[in-house]
Amino acid sequence: GRGTTRLWRNNTGGLIDRQGRLVRFGLCKGSSDLIGLRSVKVTTAMVGQHIGQFVAIEVKAPQGAIRPEQESYLQLVQRFGGVAAICRSVEDAEHSLAMARPMPLCR
Repeated sequence: GRGTTRLWRNNTGGLIDRQGRLVRFGLCKGSSDLIGLRSVKVTTAMVGQHIGQFVAIEVKAPQGAIRPEQESYLQLVQRFGGVAAICRSVEDAEHSLAMARPMPLCR
């Protein structure tokens, strides 16, 4: 729900520093534009504890294509129980975060 999710911009890429060395930045190649955590209250099997669930949102324009490494990253997040989505609007992101269970990647 609102207030239980924190997302951060994850710029990825590389630049040449003043000494001519390549410096890479961002989480990893293919990682999503927005990454973060959301608080999830788990079932009674875990005595009502709150856990942090990893969130990865790939932001795309209406006709934007997803690269294979981005698709692989999102699938990995889902396999580990995180929320992973391709979002083309704020509404897409809100819907993805509202889902209680892992969902197929939005297109």
